[in-house]
Amino acid sequence: MSHFEHASLRPAALPADLDEAAHRCLVAGFEGTTSVPDTLKELIDRGLGGVILFTRNVRDARQVRRLTDELRALRPDLLVAIDNEGGGIGHLVGAGAPDVPGSYALGVADDPNLTARCADALAGHLATLGITASYAPVADLQRRPDNPIVRTRSFGADPGLAARHLRAWITATEARGVASCAKHFPGHGGTVTDSHHGMAVDPRPYDELSADLEPFRAAIDAGVPMLMSAHVVFPALDPNRPATLSRRILGDLLRHDLGFDGVLVSDALEMRAIADQYGEAAGARIALAAGADQVIVAVGDLNVTLDCRDAVLDALRTGVLARERIEEAAGRVRRLAERYATPPAHVADWDPGAGLRAARRAVRSRGVPPAVPGAHVVDLFPPPHPALNWGGEDLLTEVRALDPTTTGTAVTGECGADPDALVEGILRRCGTAPLVVATCDAGLHPWQSRLRDALSARRPDAVLVDTGLPEGGALCAYGRGRVNLRAVTEVLVGAAGG
Repeated sequence: MSHFEHASLRPAALPADLDEAAHRCLVAGFEGTTSVPDTLKELIDRGLGGVILFTRNVRDARQVRRLTDELRALRPDLLVAIDNEGGGIGHLVGAGAPDVPGSYALGVADDPNLTARCADALAGHLATLGITASYAPVADLQRRPDNPIVRTRSFGADPGLAARHLRAWITATEARGVASCAKHFPGHGGTVTDSHHGMAVDPRPYDELSADLEPFRAAIDAGVPMLMSAHVVFPALDPNRPATLSRRILGDLLRHDLGFDGVLVSDALEMRAIADQYGEAAGARIALAAGADQVIVAVGDLNVTLDCRDAVLDALRTGVLARERIEEAAGRVRRLAERYATPPAHVADWDPGAGLRAARRAVRSRGVPPAVPGAHVVDLFPPPHPALNWGGEDLLTEVRALDPTTTGTAVTGECGADPDALVEGILRRCGTAPLVVATCDAGLHPWQSRLRDALSARRPDAVLVDTGLPEGGALCAYGRGRVNLRAVTEVLVGAAGG
């Protein structure tokens, strides 16, 4: 007997309408590209509110559309969602996702019309795939240089700048019939911990947190239909629980003070900030009681989703979770589905060059030679984040595409037991050619700093490039999306950008 069948045969079953309402409050991840697992079919039949797709569900555009059509055939009001921020943060490379820079580069270019064109391209592509909910844009402010998770996903540190670009993004996405989602309320930019890996805490007093709320206010004013909560503890707001599980933050602050009445969705419950401290099942129950309308269980193992579902049903049976709270949440999800569950019948073309234009306008330079053709390029970058699926694009590939005489070395992750030998090998291969050394968030990854400093000490003429946030290089791309790297490449090789 399966887990699902066992749960289904329990005595004292809930009324059918309440059972369906509880299922509306769940968003499930799953494995597979060409068929829907039986357990997921059963969940959908009982009223599952949404599914979230990841790279594991993507092979190519035609396959994704077949999959979303199959899902929607099971239940037409099922929301099909994905993380789709741009700048390499997304899961649709295999399906031909438009190349746009990350949000920080858009903030540096600071042209809301161009931001809107980039958001329109992403949303238009989603609509062609039958995906009608996008867990983007990021509304967090990049507050700390040692923040490990927001960084170039943010539009910047200034709340006014972030607000105007959020409005542009949300409006453009809405025009495509795709639901956007501002995240991670009330902000993840003031932490030094990635909530994927542990509990994050923002220790700032309330008066310092208030500016971080302004982008979310702007998103709400722009009509954003969804917000996503942060797995972050804010002692000034609620010293006991992270925002995802806090009635003070989700109810008093978001619903009452900010007046948001759209769908509030949790960040993924299997993230260690929740899973390690509470467990996914308890996290689901507490989040819904606190005011979330949907909880995401993004992991592909549907048994985790079933555990979360069972915890919610048990809490309803025992009165720990109020029926009225779940009916309120399910009502919001139904209204969201009425607006967004059905993809548009016709999808107009989008501007395919908007992303590269934005990336070019974001590049900042100081003291760079007119061009360094025939260079030896050393690209240092951390391994891709498993949840965000940055694709690991490298600068060397982009430079070679424009200058085939380029040589180089790409290094991702720690450089082994003998970094001195690596430095000697790089310098030997470089010879008398110009040397370019690119880093990405070297302040967070000391091995990059050590290699960069060792190389530049031996070659003071080396051109230093920052592909994340600025770290003193002569060139800064403000992101590692493919178009960010292409734009900085054009400067390095002297190619004329459009």
